[in-house]
Amino acid sequence: MPKLLYQGKTGIFLLAVFAILVSIIVLSHQVEHLLNLDQIMKNRFHVSSQDKHAGEYLADFGTIIITLLLIGSGTVISISQKVQVDEVLRQNLEQEKISSELLFLKAQINPHFFFNILNNIYALTASNVSGAREAVYTLSHLMRYVLYDTKHHLTTLTKEIAFVEDYMKLMELRLTDKVQVIFDKPSHIHEVQVAPMLFLPFIENAYKHGISNNYPSYIFIGLEQSGDTLTIEVRNSLFDMQPDNKEESNGIGLVNTRRRLDLIYPGKYSLKTEANAPVKEYQVVLKLDTV
Repeated sequence: MPKLLYQGKTGIFLLAVFAILVSIIVLSHQVEHLLNLDQIMKNRFHVSSQDKHAGEYLADFGTIIITLLLIGSGTVISISQKVQVDEVLRQNLEQEKISSELLFLKAQINPHFFFNILNNIYALTASNVSGAREAVYTLSHLMRYVLYDTKHHLTTLTKEIAFVEDYMKLMELRLTDKVQVIFDKPSHIHEVQVAPMLFLPFIENAYKHGISNNYPSYIFIGLEQSGDTLTIEVRNSLFDMQPDNKEESNGIGLVNTRRRLDLIYPGKYSLKTEANAPVKEYQVVLKLDTV
């Protein structure tokens, strides 16, 4: 099977089957001759020559049928095993492809994230040296999480919340009194596994587009657990000069996040983004099935 049929040599495979049939029939006749079965049957049952030839033809036909059944059974079993092996190989290759793509997406997000953070720290060095020093210390916590706690595709919700709080602490260093930031989270966290840095693009975009140093503005980050469903809601101020399509203006962040959600939570999430012009608010709501 592996050397002929799987290699597309169907004609040679059929010739091999025919050769097996002929070989078995010849071998069967030789065994009968060695054991002197013809003479034994003739003496025992008084078989005539005509009946003898008819019995030989019938025996050969039965041998052919049994041989074909055995070859057919072996072929079916071999094909089934090959299908199973191919399916396992396909699944492994698909998993490797998904893992490679997730690593690539995370590798894109991490430099993007650190680039924005370093820009903020650079701005602080000119006006707030002590704040910049504290920002570097907080950044070390964030780097430790990104470099060591996100090696796997999943992390704990507690660690992800701590990461968000560190990020918010870092962002607060450059905010004015005109900005209000609220992080509403459950008092008791039911520990579940989530994708690392999954909430970051939404929160990062809120800080990027939802605050102003000249006008009152706000950011609301809400986290809610209901059974196996985890909901993250991010709302921020919407200003007249902002683009209507946040997905295009936010670059790789939201694009990568949607792709990561498709890979990690296929059919287990819903993501809604909406700009509410009358109340001047932009809202993101992500619901995850964490089972």
